[in-house]
Amino acid sequence: MAEKSEKLKNMSEEDLNLRHADKMRKKKAARDKIIATKTVEKGLTIVHTGKGKGKSTAAFGMVFRALGNDMKVGVVQFVKGKWGTGERVILEKLGDQVTIVSMGEGFTWETQDRQRDIAAARETWEKAKQMILDDEHSMVLCDELNIVLRYDYLDIEEVLEVLRAKPEMKHVIITGRNAKEELIEFADLVTEMEMVKHPFRSGVKAQVGVEY
Repeated sequence: MAEKSEKLKNMSEEDLNLRHADKMRKKKAARDKIIATKTVEKGLTIVHTGKGKGKSTAAFGMVFRALGNDMKVGVVQFVKGKWGTGERVILEKLGDQVTIVSMGEGFTWETQDRQRDIAAARETWEKAKQMILDDEHSMVLCDELNIVLRYDYLDIEEVLEVLRAKPEMKHVIITGRNAKEELIEFADLVTEMEMVKHPFRSGVKAQVGVEY
């Protein structure tokens, strides 16, 4: 390794550029070969989970990307319904291209009423289910659905049954900590956000433009 490093150090800038170009040509050829084998087109079930920040933020990034491609999107918020967020302000300005549904009351730590939470979760899920199964929306974001499933306010098997029945090209994104193993196994794409450091632990409150 040291010998290779010394060799590179003694190369001229022109030789380094030629070496880099040759390396990138080989890398591109290899990548193109791999990409050529990927021919399946399908709607994806996508899960963002883990203790780290950014699960919903990444999901909303996909939502905005879909909107930029003239797709109709549904956004269903299972926990953050009472919160005003920057994403929601923008989405509400887009009219019929976006359908937004929220659970409204927040969650257990807000209502402190389990039966009320279950009823609210069920009502919100029914609306999400309609969008997942219809032929109108191309993408549906079920924000914080994993939290509802974690508390067993909804049956995971019912959720999986709906996901199996969705239109072939529809994308469904599900966010929230502690995703059920059954959902992780079923999903096409799963990302676990890992927390390394968070300002909240140092006494910093949620910041506008970062958390909401």
